[in-house]
Amino acid sequence: MTGTEPKDVVRRYFDALVAGDQEVILDSWAEEGSCWYGGDLPISGTWQGRDQVINGFLATAFSHLDPDREVGCRITNIFGEGEQVLVEWHSWATGKTGRAYDQKNSGIFTVRDGKIVNMREYADTQHWERALVADPS
Repeated sequence: MTGTEPKDVVRRYFDALVAGDQEVILDSWAEEGSCWYGGDLPISGTWQGRDQVINGFLATAFSHLDPDREVGCRITNIFGEGEQVLVEWHSWATGKTGRAYDQKNSGIFTVRDGKIVNMREYADTQHWERALVADPS
């Protein structure tokens, strides 16, 4: 899928995340792109610039996952109006903690000229911490 319509760009990005296609992930983001994730986690805050989004936000998130176990993600709803795309997805993995991560997320993407320029992601940050970070003792 190589369309530049906002929903096509976001779908292609999610497909690349699932496939681990770093070239498409990189190509999906505008150089000045930014993302925001709420809470008080290693991935929380605003990540400014494509390099920070990919080598900071995404790399930090994936560094908490067990690479030898399944990592999955499936879009469950996608809505678009103009350059805005709202996505709901289900993601699952096993953390390096050995605990299951099973999360319903939503995100608002802004796409311009075929590139993601902004993403705001909303999720259960307490689940993220319990599954992927916190010491259970």
